[in-house]
Amino acid sequence: MSNKYRLSTGGQISRSEPITFKFNGKVYRGFKGDTLASALLANGIHLVGRSFKYHRPRGIFTSGVEEPNALVQTIKDQGRTDPNLRATQIEIYEGLSVESQNCWPTVNFDLGSINNLLSPIIPAGFYYKT
Repeated sequence: MSNKYRLSTGGQISRSEPITFKFNGKVYRGFKGDTLASALLANGIHLVGRSFKYHRPRGIFTSGVEEPNALVQTIKDQGRTDPNLRATQIEIYEGLSVESQNCWPTVNFDLGSINNLLSPIIPAGFYYKT
């Protein structure tokens, strides 16, 4: 694992216990005590998902339970999944498999992002303050 985006000392992780996990089908490494968000940032992953309506890129914005952007889906055995989990609240473990949400075919090249170009002609569905 590259330490380009990680401090060499400090934090609440155990650097003597490396852990491998999968994000969008690729294997990454982190350390015991890492959250998914901190492990992804340490590996240089900044784009985590896409917005629901216009598929705009979303990354990790905060470090706690108030995270609005980094929503991911954990993949369990036999096709069971847990959607809409915050990456800042998932502690990584050996064999963790996670995927981005609201994107197809990949988070970096999303065909749904064409909605972003069409946003000026798509009316809002409703207004809160009218």
